[in-house]
Amino acid sequence: MSQAKILVVEDESAIRDMLNFTLNAAEFEVLEAPNAEQGWKMILEHQPDLLVLDWMLPGVTGVSLAQRIRQNDQTRSLPIIMLTARGEESDQVAGFDAGADDYVVKPFSPRALVARIKALLRRKDPEALSTDILKQGNLKLDLTSYRFWVDEEEVKLGPTEFRLMQFFMTHPNRVYSRTQLLDRVWGETVVVEERTVDVHIRRLRRLLEPTGSQDYIQTIRGAGYRFSEPV
Repeated sequence: MSQAKILVVEDESAIRDMLNFTLNAAEFEVLEAPNAEQGWKMILEHQPDLLVLDWMLPGVTGVSLAQRIRQNDQTRSLPIIMLTARGEESDQVAGFDAGADDYVVKPFSPRALVARIKALLRRKDPEALSTDILKQGNLKLDLTSYRFWVDEEEVKLGPTEFRLMQFFMTHPNRVYSRTQLLDRVWGETVVVEERTVDVHIRRLRRLLEPTGSQDYIQTIRGAGYRFSEPV
């Protein structure tokens, strides 16, 4: 099996060196860029399997780069882990809204970061995906082309929202707690706060709102969330 290719976009050389050492020790191939402009060029040239992206970069910010990645058909499925010193919920919402799959606050444990990288790569593994097209009501999700439609209108989902929708569409009409969703969608080995689920549910509903299909995802007070065709 070939090594997964990880691109680190970080302007602090000491952090880049630490990540290079840690990720090489974990048997990843590591690429580095000190700013968003070079990072974008390396994404297009080297097609990494995952991006570790610093929020605060000189010039173009990490958030802006994440948005550019998600808006480009060639790169929109690239898993992104955002590194930041900003730990407030509003900052996490901004990071997830920009397209980040995970959010790691500095200072962080290198071993925990490696665990999160491995979890994201497992979820990206095409062998783990069915070739079927999922349908619920007027929703359709294609696991092979990574596309989602409401009626005949395509709705572009971020990677985490896509996995959430995949899980919901394969497990309809049942209530899942935030902890259960974390385990089933993010993975049991990944340490993520429960409010992360709420952030992504809100983002998924916002993406569905223009098509009037946001009510498929229902909040069950005191219990969690249920995916069910609206009555």
